[in-house]
Amino acid sequence: MNPSDKSWQSRLNRPPDEITINFVESLTIDQRLYKYDIAGSIAHAQMLCEQKLITRTELTQIKNGLTEIAEKIQQGKFRFDKNHEDIHMVLEAALIKLIGEPGRKLHTGRSRNDQVALDMRLWMRDEIEIADERIRLLQDALLTKAASQQGRQVICGYTHLQRAQPILTGSYLLAYVEQFQRDRSRLTDCRNRLNVCPLGAGALAGTSLPLNRQRTAELLGFTEITRNSLDAVSDRDFAAEFLFCTAMIGMHLSRLAEDWIIFSSREFDLINLDDAFCTSSSMMPQKRNPDMLELIRGKSGSLYGNLIALLTMLKAQPLTYNRDMQEDKKQVFDAADTIAACLDMAAALVKNTHFNQNNIAQNLDQGYPDATALADYLVQKNIPFRTAHQIVGKLIQQCETTGATLSQLPLDQLQKASDQIESDVFQHLGAENVVARYTTAGAAGPNQLNDQIEFWKRNLKKI
Repeated sequence: MNPSDKSWQSRLNRPPDEITINFVESLTIDQRLYKYDIAGSIAHAQMLCEQKLITRTELTQIKNGLTEIAEKIQQGKFRFDKNHEDIHMVLEAALIKLIGEPGRKLHTGRSRNDQVALDMRLWMRDEIEIADERIRLLQDALLTKAASQQGRQVICGYTHLQRAQPILTGSYLLAYVEQFQRDRSRLTDCRNRLNVCPLGAGALAGTSLPLNRQRTAELLGFTEITRNSLDAVSDRDFAAEFLFCTAMIGMHLSRLAEDWIIFSSREFDLINLDDAFCTSSSMMPQKRNPDMLELIRGKSGSLYGNLIALLTMLKAQPLTYNRDMQEDKKQVFDAADTIAACLDMAAALVKNTHFNQNNIAQNLDQGYPDATALADYLVQKNIPFRTAHQIVGKLIQQCETTGATLSQLPLDQLQKASDQIESDVFQHLGAENVVARYTTAGAAGPNQLNDQIEFWKRNLKKI
C-alpha cells in the first residue's frame, strides 16, 4: 500500500481529487494535538497488550516508536506529511514507516471518531489548568493592588456611569477578583464534566474485540468512561461549555478594559496607564492611546463568535459523528489562544497602572456622593426613608444653584429642610466619612475591605 493513501481509500474506485484533499485537510489546525494523540495511543497499546491483542514485543516497539516521533516533533525535526489529512493519520503513517507491521496494529478496536474525542478531552483538561493559573495570577495582581496603599483610597463609585456613592479603590478591584473566581469555578466544573474517557466507543457502536475501556481510562487519568458509544463520538458539549467559559472570561476582561479606558481619559483622569502598555498616533503627536485595553475589549467579540459558531455547527447534526465536527478545533483553539493572551496582558496592565490620588481627591465630593448617607442619617432620626429621600433631593437642588456640596451647606440651612438635623450631621457628610461608616457585610468600607483581603489571601490558591 502506498504510504500516502488515505486510510479509507480502499473502499473507493478513484483517488480523491486534489481539491478534495485540500478541503478535508485539518492537519494545519490539529497538529497541536500530537502529544495527546501519542499519549492516547500508548495507553491504547498498553491495554491491547494486556488483552492479548498485541504482543509484549509489539507494545515495546509501538511505545519506543511513538516516543521517538514525539521527541522529533519537540525538536522541530519532524516533517508533518501533508499527504495525510489529520494528525492521527500523520502519526500512524510515521509509526508504520519507523517500526513496520506492528504499527499497523495500533488502530485495533479504535476509530478516528473516538480517537479525536479523546485527544480533545486530554488537551482541554490541560488547557483548563493553564487558563486557571493565568486567571489566578490576574486575581493576585488585583489583590496586591487592593491590599496596597492605593487600595485604601476613597473614590467615587458609579451607576449608569453617573457618580453614585463613595467606595474604596480596593473594594472596586476586588469586585473583579470575585468575577474571575466565578470564571475559575466554571472552568473547574467544565473540567470535571469532560473528564470521561470515550476511547473504545469506536466509530459509533463499540467493537466485538475484548477491549478493557476502564483500563485505558485509568492509564489516562480519567475518572470514568462514557456510558453510551453513540453519544461518546458525537458529544461536543464539553467544547461548547469551554467556549462559554472563555466567552464569560472575555466579558469580564472587557468590562475591566472598558472601565479603565474611560478612567484613563482626560475627562475622568482617575488612572495612569504605563507607557509600555500604550501607543500613540501616527498623525497626532499628543495622543497616548489605551490600545491594549481596547484590544482586550475587542477580542471579547471573537470569543462570543467562537461559541455561536460551534453551537450553530452542532445544532442540526444527526447522530452520530459527522465531518462537521472537524470544525470544532478552529473555535476551541482560537478561544484558548485569545484568552491566554488577554489574561497575560490584563495582569501586566493591573501591575503597572496607578490611580491618580491627587486628582481623585480634588474631585471626590462632586456629584453629591454623600446624598444617600444623609438620607440614612435622617432614617436614624426616625424619619421614613421616602420622606428622607425627598428632603435630601430638595437640598441638592439648593446646592446646584450655588455650586456647594452637601457638606458645605450651613447647619441652619440644613435644619430648615428638617428639624431633626443636628450638628453631628457633618460627621456623616463628605465621601471620607461616608465610606468609614459602612456597616453591612461586603460593603465598600475599610473594615469590609480588610475582611475581603484576608479572605482572598487565604483562598486565592490553585484549584
